[in-house]
Amino acid sequence: MVQAKMGDTVKVHYSGKLSTGVLFDTSEGSDPLQFELGSGNLIQGFEEAIVGMSPGESKTVQIPPEKAYGRYREDRVIKIDKKDLPEGIVPVEGMTLEICASNGVMVPVQVSEIEGSTVTLDANHLLCEQTLTFEIKLIEIVKGQEAKGQ
Repeated sequence: MVQAKMGDTVKVHYSGKLSTGVLFDTSEGSDPLQFELGSGNLIQGFEEAIVGMSPGESKTVQIPPEKAYGRYREDRVIKIDKKDLPEGIVPVEGMTLEICASNGVMVPVQVSEIEGSTVTLDANHLLCEQTLTFEIKLIEIVKGQEAKGQ
């Protein structure tokens, strides 16, 4: 039977839960998620879990923070002066903004604290430090490396 491998384009249905059992994301009720294994567009542990699966196969995997959204990093927290925010932005704790990193990439940040004129922005992913549980069903291998001529 055909098994998914890095470089294959696949379609999957999935449900992701926190260690508390709270559902944080699912494809159920919508089209399956289609992506190329190894493209790096999804968390590492999710992609790795699909490698070796055959169409129609389901599995449940636990993905540690190191292969999900990582560990909390202090270097991803910055403090700025309110006056450095774009005109018209009134910061509120919990608000999500986007900032341009030094490499030109837009990075989502959360306003984590406001103290006087200082605003603390946190670029850590909201699911960092979390061990995630995914129920994954491989629906289809759309095309493999052979179909791409590799």
